[in-house]
Amino acid sequence: MTEEPASLILELLRQMRVELATKDNLESVRAEVSGVRSEVADVKSDMHSLRADVAADLLTTRKELGEQIVGLRRAVIDYHTSVIGHGAIVSVLEARVRRVEQHLNLPSLYPT
Repeated sequence: MTEEPASLILELLRQMRVELATKDNLESVRAEVSGVRSEVADVKSDMHSLRADVAADLLTTRKELGEQIVGLRRAVIDYHTSVIGHGAIVSVLEARVRRVEQHLNLPSLYPT
């Protein structure tokens, strides 16, 4: 014959007590949680350093690009200055050739 528990509720409470976490289980859970927290802190630290690296790289790239733009502007200005300078010399030379042609009654090399 099987023994019936004195109280069904008392038996259920005893089974629940066996299944509930003990202090050792709680300590292991706490250790796991603190390990996870330290890993999260490490990831946050890595993210901050990565953000700083990316920001520094962007500033460096922006500075280099700005320097290249300044160099390009200088080259364009120098080119325009030299072309305009040559243009003035050519126009002065053309004016002198026209005067010589007119003075010598020669046909014009450049039709007008």
